[in-house]
Amino acid sequence: MGDRSQRGGGQRRPRAIRIEDPDPRPERRPLLLQRAAFAHEVDNEPVYSCVPNPHSHLPVYTNIHRIRRDIISVVEDYLSLDQLRDLRINVSVVRPLVDKFYEQDDISIVYCLLVNRAQFLHEQAHLNNRQNVNFTRATLCEIIATRILRRFNEDNEGPDGLLILAHILIAGFEPFQNAPEEIRRQVYADDTEARHRTLPALEVAIISESKMFLSSTSCQKVVDAIYEGRVIYTPSSYFDIIPDRYKQKPISLYDPRQASLLNQYRLIVPRTRNILEIMQFITLLGLYILFMAERDPSYFSYYEMCFTVYAFGWVLDQFATILEHGWHVYTQNLWSFLDVTFALIYWIYLIIRIYGWQVGSVEAGQQALDVLAMGAPVLIPRLAFNLLSDNLLFLSLRSMMADFALLTVLATWCFLGFLLSLIWLGNGVFPAITISKWMIYIWFGLDGSGIQHSTDFHQILGPSLMVTFAFLGNTLFLTILVSMLSNTFSTIVQNATAEIQFRHAVLTLEGVKSDAIFAYQPPFNILALLILVPLKFFVSPRWFHKIHVMSVRLINLPLLLIIALAERRSLWLNSLGVAPSTVTASAAKPTKSRPWFWEKWRITAHSDLGAVFDIPPPDEVLNEIAADDDFTTHMIRRQFTRHHTLPDGAQQPHQNQQQQQQQPQSNMPKGPQLKQPSRRDSIAPFPGLRAELHGLLSENDEISSISTRLEALEESVSRIESLVVKMTGDVEEAAEETVEEAAGRTGTLRDLDHTGDDTADE
Repeated sequence: MGDRSQRGGGQRRPRAIRIEDPDPRPERRPLLLQRAAFAHEVDNEPVYSCVPNPHSHLPVYTNIHRIRRDIISVVEDYLSLDQLRDLRINVSVVRPLVDKFYEQDDISIVYCLLVNRAQFLHEQAHLNNRQNVNFTRATLCEIIATRILRRFNEDNEGPDGLLILAHILIAGFEPFQNAPEEIRRQVYADDTEARHRTLPALEVAIISESKMFLSSTSCQKVVDAIYEGRVIYTPSSYFDIIPDRYKQKPISLYDPRQASLLNQYRLIVPRTRNILEIMQFITLLGLYILFMAERDPSYFSYYEMCFTVYAFGWVLDQFATILEHGWHVYTQNLWSFLDVTFALIYWIYLIIRIYGWQVGSVEAGQQALDVLAMGAPVLIPRLAFNLLSDNLLFLSLRSMMADFALLTVLATWCFLGFLLSLIWLGNGVFPAITISKWMIYIWFGLDGSGIQHSTDFHQILGPSLMVTFAFLGNTLFLTILVSMLSNTFSTIVQNATAEIQFRHAVLTLEGVKSDAIFAYQPPFNILALLILVPLKFFVSPRWFHKIHVMSVRLINLPLLLIIALAERRSLWLNSLGVAPSTVTASAAKPTKSRPWFWEKWRITAHSDLGAVFDIPPPDEVLNEIAADDDFTTHMIRRQFTRHHTLPDGAQQPHQNQQQQQQQPQSNMPKGPQLKQPSRRDSIAPFPGLRAELHGLLSENDEISSISTRLEALEESVSRIESLVVKMTGDVEEAAEETVEEAAGRTGTLRDLDHTGDDTADE
């Protein structure tokens, strides 16, 4: 379009209408703008009872309501989890909200998001279906919390980054923190103790069953550190039987080489607690079997005395566990229903046994032993639940048992009408127990005696009732039961990883205890209950703490020595208590733990596959792989490679790529370095879309309604269409002029030809 001619030794620029992209090489432009990255710092000073909460300045109350307003304004229809993960929803909704909340640089954002998720789930709990807008809002809160936690993990590396994540997940917050004073007075008017109750984000995630959040890599990084004891803290509890709050452990990293040899706090590390609880249960099971093998209701044997005392201490430990984090968290444990069942059986046995001993009744003692015999179906499977807690069968068995119990209760209630009809038709011929037995046999398909005796009730109505009950109970009930259990099992298998990580998080949270009674192993916790609880009212908190520490170290002396020796050989081989600036190069390198015996001596040809990643590459290799090539200029690859900003007027990398390869590295332009881009949440196909969407969802939003946004979009499209029409019109006009000129020249020639012919004729 347009001719080219030389004028004054120069070249005329072509006259054309062009629609230029902001970047002449869009494939080299980064997908999304550089997101904000924050270097967080936390205070790791010792915390005592007189020191206030270090996070008390955070606006938790304001953040909760800000998040609720934004989520409600964005989500107006039901969307499934797959739809929320869609690329368009991710770019237009999820990513702008993640940017907005993360740029507030507030570690309580994750807690506030999970609190809103719990509220949205509570608002839709009365509905029978899960396909409603509140469920979508709750899911969106969980997705945003997961991605914000991941960003904190990516922007804060090393031990300090682990400490930042630990503060986010296990620091205590209250919903009305920094709320207006009139709101706090209105809420805490009746319950003055509520202002001191704080909950961590990890516990809120367990209560709201945020399995996707708990199974994320960033969350499991903290959960594993807490479980192994690399991160220590003093949790908040609902009620303490033996409270010892004189010295509270802050959220910090534990270095066994700098800690004391007899550290009583290591008894409440979740991994250590889990091992000790397994040993306690094995001891309880052994005493139970020895006692029941020689049971005699006429006297109290040695094994019965040992079992009774030890079981009392074990039940006391379970009761303190319920008071520590509440009933809701306790029931999320995999084997909690077995523990509660055995505790009830034990208390019934103990009451009947004491009553028989007081009145001297052997029959009452025998009844007590018979009741205790019912604990065998509970204790034996419980050991399997402990040892195989990550097995899919046991994970699904708990949920399947709940569905089975619910359906059985409903079916029993519905079939009670058949029992009443048969009793009234029988006119007292058969007792109610006999009729119930026949119905149970028909229900499970064991015996058909009820159908044979149905004519004794009534010649027509009796068989009709029995056959109808057989169809409904044995056929319909079992079919529905199998369908429900199959659906439950398939759902758990599809989310097996999330279920396993969720149970691991529950076990970790329950393992961290603040009550002093957990430092005493059964049956010594009975002595602590009888001695330390009354002593609390007669001594000062400082002396009570000293007496408690001395008694724990004396009772658990061999155990504390074993724990200290094991942790010094396996936990944190390098010192993490040193500041990052003073850590030497050798201490900063990751140390490889000693391999197991079989891993060390087995014959294999593939050992070098893992060994290549054990040693970090040198600097010359890092510089070589960081150089740009034909592949690293791709727009996706550039999100993961190291790049530098160029000064004004410098050539772009794609224009002087060959020159840079020939020049030495020292001659390359040096400018301010940017943070290495990390993995993105989404891929934006349009330039500038992130900034536009971020402006739409910001607090200073000028375009508030969807209709206004659509009108603005239509105006932009119409402007583009006008430019295209204008460009097309110029081309068509030029073409028409060319055709007209050609036609004019052709007509002139034809006239000349006709003139010549006329002259020749004349």
